[in-house]
Amino acid sequence: MKDKTFDSGEWRHWYADVGTLFDSGDFSGRTSQDAIEKIALVLKNLGLGDRRTTWRLRDWGISRQRYWGCPIPIIHCPACGDVPVPDEQLPVVLPEDVKIDIGSPIKKMPSFYETTCPKCGGKAERETDTMDTFVESSWYYARYACPDNAGAMLDERANYWLPVDQYIGGIEHAILHLLYARFFHKLMRDVGLVSSNEPFANLLTQGMVIADTYYRDAGGDQNSGKKQWINPADVEVVDGVSVLKADGKPVQVGGTEKMSKSKNNGVDPQALIDQYGADTARLFMMFAAPPEQSLEWSDAGVEGANRFLRRLWKAVYEHVEAGACAAYTSGELPAPTRDFRRQLHQTIAKVSDDIERRKQFNTAIAAIMELMNAMAKLDAADPATRAVKQEALEAVVLMLAPIVPHICRSLIKALKPGACLVGSPWPVADEAALTRDEIELMLQVNGKLRGKLRVAVDATQDAIEQAALASPEVLRFMEGKPARKVVVVPGRLVNVVV
Repeated sequence: MKDKTFDSGEWRHWYADVGTLFDSGDFSGRTSQDAIEKIALVLKNLGLGDRRTTWRLRDWGISRQRYWGCPIPIIHCPACGDVPVPDEQLPVVLPEDVKIDIGSPIKKMPSFYETTCPKCGGKAERETDTMDTFVESSWYYARYACPDNAGAMLDERANYWLPVDQYIGGIEHAILHLLYARFFHKLMRDVGLVSSNEPFANLLTQGMVIADTYYRDAGGDQNSGKKQWINPADVEVVDGVSVLKADGKPVQVGGTEKMSKSKNNGVDPQALIDQYGADTARLFMMFAAPPEQSLEWSDAGVEGANRFLRRLWKAVYEHVEAGACAAYTSGELPAPTRDFRRQLHQTIAKVSDDIERRKQFNTAIAAIMELMNAMAKLDAADPATRAVKQEALEAVVLMLAPIVPHICRSLIKALKPGACLVGSPWPVADEAALTRDEIELMLQVNGKLRGKLRVAVDATQDAIEQAALASPEVLRFMEGKPARKVVVVPGRLVNVVV
């Protein structure tokens, strides 16, 4: 194409535009459509292929015979036919003073549908169907960038914000909405409303929430084929048998399936919130499975999430009760405290990567739980260790804030009076804390684990071998025999063969 520069290393949307072929042998100089026909014919004659339609974009029926939707701006005139509503009369606003009963109420509102034809001025009627809501949701992400523009669909702010960094949707929703949104975006690009080629930079398709199902045959007739589905909250297990709480009689176990109204196996979030709080529900759902996999609902898992939050609350309470303390910044640390601080900053680095790049919230939470377990084993109460614990608790609260914001808002205020959770910066891993003076190696004798060995991080192989041969654990299992060979796997283990 004229005034265009071809680059084989980068796809540009105009590569697929219609035009005239060049550098294409016998097909040079032909228009795109003519070349398609000719190439297909040549391939068929050579027995190398044939034309075949593998997909096509079908017409999209956007009208719906319901009230809730955007009115279709068309006026039906007996004389002029279907006439678009003039621009100066747009938008056609959906009336709100309606009576909801059977069918769309605007079809029964003469005050809405009776009008005059913009062309001839005669009596006419507005279209009473409304648009499929996908019509609006297919471009709303762009409108969010400039919602206050009353004179245009979009403005230059859309180009500043788009494409959207991350799209998250269930597989059933994402397939349809993603298709429609991409169609709309490319249309908006072609008419100059946006400059980007794609609406979304990344896609995360979340898994389904699944739960146990229970049922009884409707009317007690097994041959009817109809089932009465029973909510899991109404079932309990007695002596290994699932029974209905209301009458104590057995129910059939239907297996584990996606939560749905039809199988009546949904969990009422309000009941969960009333019992445990919203943070427990959020923590369980983020921890139970990676976001792209199915999440199996578990009451025991919910209880476990609540126990962890209670432990976190207790840890902060006990630390604050021991007296005000500033977070560690510098100074000598006891060896156990130094090791714990290294784990803290390893956790900060891992959680930051898990949340920001990998979108693996369950592993981020697991790392924080491991850190809290390690802190519980840190018994020292000297000022330096308390300062490191303060640093750790502040970091844990900030890292958990996106997942359990309510409890974290209270905890950060307890740890740092006057602090604001929203205004607090995300923790950053201290590279100096990640460096090691020593490493721990597994000690083996004839391939069997017999102990552990701590050596300097820069220890030579000879020094590691000598330290291993002098270790009491190794000497005990060598039973006075000479070592035939010492195998050192750097950073992992030492195996003494006798």
